[in-house]
Amino acid sequence: MAPGSFPILFITATRIGDAVLSSGLIKRLADEIPQARFTIVAGPVAAPLFAEVPNLDEVIVFAKAKDGSHWFDLWRKVRKVRWGLVVDMRGSGIARFLSAKRRAIYHRPLGGAPVHKVLEAARVLRIEDTPAPPHIFTSPAIEAYAEELTAGKGPILAFAPAANWVGKTWPLERFSQVAIRLLRNRGAPLENGRLMVLGGREEANLARNLKEVVQRGQLIDLAGKVDLLTAYACLKRARLFIGNDSGAMHLAAAAGVPTLGLFGPSDERQYGPWGEHTRAVRGPRSFEQVREQDPHLNQVICHMMDLSVETVLHAAEDLLAQTAGELPETANG
Repeated sequence: MAPGSFPILFITATRIGDAVLSSGLIKRLADEIPQARFTIVAGPVAAPLFAEVPNLDEVIVFAKAKDGSHWFDLWRKVRKVRWGLVVDMRGSGIARFLSAKRRAIYHRPLGGAPVHKVLEAARVLRIEDTPAPPHIFTSPAIEAYAEELTAGKGPILAFAPAANWVGKTWPLERFSQVAIRLLRNRGAPLENGRLMVLGGREEANLARNLKEVVQRGQLIDLAGKVDLLTAYACLKRARLFIGNDSGAMHLAAAAGVPTLGLFGPSDERQYGPWGEHTRAVRGPRSFEQVREQDPHLNQVICHMMDLSVETVLHAAEDLLAQTAGELPETANG
């Protein structure tokens, strides 16, 4: 560790979405502590998000062990450093066993009205009056590659049709109908635009199932083909994002693209896309009504069937109209 540096250990989430929602804390710390040096601890899936954090010493990939030994393994890796600050977004309490000038530990709220996860994260650093919006760092090389991948004419409609379980997954054929009406119909808001499809390796077939929606050469297939930072940089160049409640939705909102999140068995008051140009939409049932009908949120049941194409299309058109002229030229094709 360089003399005069301020070492920060930041323990973030396992899931991509949760890691994105607290990522603004890292930027806030980097902005306010010029001598900060970061060690980021993240789950295997979320860890790549932090590869370009400035003044980064290490990203520690934190894989859970069934016997709980992963916490002891982490302690052994970080115990020899005299930390300036330990931020534990998992609320594990490991910070209490480390040498640190200051500790900031996440505590789960006890009852009361639902609080958005960005505000919960802000409370950890006591900055709830000026919460830190999600922020992901990239590099010039990543941005240049994203520019290549998205080169072409016409605005980009970005889809992330997958979710981490079937209950949160809006039917793919409904995504297709929305795409046709936004891209293909005469006078459509994104007429002659392009379709970008995002997803992990296990969703690589999604773009193939949507390829008939657009004309040849108008599909940008990123599902299972690019890393998280490249996907994030590509999203910066989209005109509109529509997707289920997922990590990709939170990446889109962080990228600044107008983001429409589709909700059913998750609470948009806590997990809605965060930002000025974001909206959450659901069917006629509230989250509480979904829980009443399925208290344990059975993963076999899809709770998105009552969200209609018309509801999503109307929300998308409204968001496009409200953000017209407010975005960088790259987002407009």
